[in-house]
Amino acid sequence: MSSAGTPQDPTADSEKTFIASDVSDGAMAATNIAPDTVLTGSTDAGEPTGKSSSTTAPQRISQLGDFRLIRKLGEGGMGEVFLAHQDSLDRKAAIKVLSKKLAGKDDFVKRFYREARSMAKIDHPNAVRVYAVDQDHGVHFVAMEFIDGKSMQHWIETLGRLSVGDAVHVTLRCAEALQHAHAMNMVHRDIKPDNIMLTARGQVKVADFGLAKAIDDEDNSLTQSGTGLGTPYYMAPEQARNAKHVDGRCDIYALGVTLYHFLTGKLPFTGNTTVELIMNKEQGKFPPARKANPEIPEKLDLIIDKMVAVSPEQRFKDFGEVIRYLAMLGLENPSLSFIQAPDKVVATANTATVKSPGAATRSLPAVPKSSAEDAAQQKQAAAKEIIYAIQFIDAQGKPAAAKMTAPAIIKGIKAGIIDQRAKIKKPGATSAIPIAQLPEFENAIQALIVRQEAEKKGRDMKSLYAQIDRQERWRKFTRKIRAALSGALGWVSLLIWLGLIAGAIYGVYLLLPLLRQNIPFLEKLGGS
Repeated sequence: MSSAGTPQDPTADSEKTFIASDVSDGAMAATNIAPDTVLTGSTDAGEPTGKSSSTTAPQRISQLGDFRLIRKLGEGGMGEVFLAHQDSLDRKAAIKVLSKKLAGKDDFVKRFYREARSMAKIDHPNAVRVYAVDQDHGVHFVAMEFIDGKSMQHWIETLGRLSVGDAVHVTLRCAEALQHAHAMNMVHRDIKPDNIMLTARGQVKVADFGLAKAIDDEDNSLTQSGTGLGTPYYMAPEQARNAKHVDGRCDIYALGVTLYHFLTGKLPFTGNTTVELIMNKEQGKFPPARKANPEIPEKLDLIIDKMVAVSPEQRFKDFGEVIRYLAMLGLENPSLSFIQAPDKVVATANTATVKSPGAATRSLPAVPKSSAEDAAQQKQAAAKEIIYAIQFIDAQGKPAAAKMTAPAIIKGIKAGIIDQRAKIKKPGATSAIPIAQLPEFENAIQALIVRQEAEKKGRDMKSLYAQIDRQERWRKFTRKIRAALSGALGWVSLLIWLGLIAGAIYGVYLLLPLLRQNIPFLEKLGGS
């Protein structure tokens, strides 16, 4: 399965569904190449790398540089995709080669190398990595990480929809990869389930970074996906208007639509034509995700609404915010429930875990205390009887001073009476120092700071939900006003037409007596 390249048909998975087990280790080591693996190359194409070849006749190719071709995986708008083996590093790779037609376009070839080199800078566990970009035998190619699994498009078609925990898990991993890419000034522009891969162990991988960029000539699109500038079902409205002038918020929109699709098995926006679809997006009307799936919490539904807001200014400002608010919901599954691998990837922030066949998740053994930690505990025990002079700010915001033992001070910290601003002095010391500098109080102060940050995040979360709720109520209100105005205009038009019809009927009614009076005259006139 190739990690890059998207067929035009969103249901097609020819470049992304190759299973690694289909090629045994023996096949990797074999010198005989599958018949459909052989490329036909020439030296007619440009060679930006400066390499040259004395051969001018077409030749059959089974090796591109350091990469030995194993078998053909598929073919997309850009060219063919092959499974290969990198001899020097003894690893699999997906090789994507430029078609002869595209290789003949100098501007496209230069852009191909430039974007591949940009993609190579993205080094994130949830993004498909680029190993090399080069040309050999007149063939331009990019070597990428080989993904031994399937796309999320495949899993949605297989499962219908994801559980809330699984959907949030995949979305968070994508958001983390996109946050990293945006920090490198890379905007994806084509986020969709078909470009989100899962390895056999359930690791999320975002594919086609850089290759989905909009370029001058639509025929030169590196992915030929949808319109060549993204996929309309997931594309942000401003991207449909002008794909060259977008920022990272278009990826937030596309990931929001993708999350909606994960949770409901449906797309929020549809249309019989691309134009109708984009017009529906511009109106911002779509069924709430909770209506299609009642298991979706209201707060998650509000987050989706904010991600797919019509105006970029109404969305989250960056993926840092998306990650923050999704993670604070606590809905994420540690691992994907539909992946059955015995050693599947488990994502957890607190405890490292492993999976064994037929066994429940178990925690790894705790790390033994270090000598420094043990010494700190001994000091804390010895300090229990010491009387400290402490200066702190009380609940009324006024300076206060007291003499207390270590256990009493720790209780005060836990109760919120004493905080990190306090200063403390040991018996015999010449001056007071910040309380966090004493090992016996360091852990308690750190726990207090963590608690303070969590409380602040909670307040921020409530504020965000209130803001989203206000925006949603305002959107509903404006929709009703527009609908009422539209209805009023319709009634006015109807009344005008009815008036015209009534006027015509009345005019005929007035003319009938005159016609009757003139009929004898007309008959005489006709007889004469």
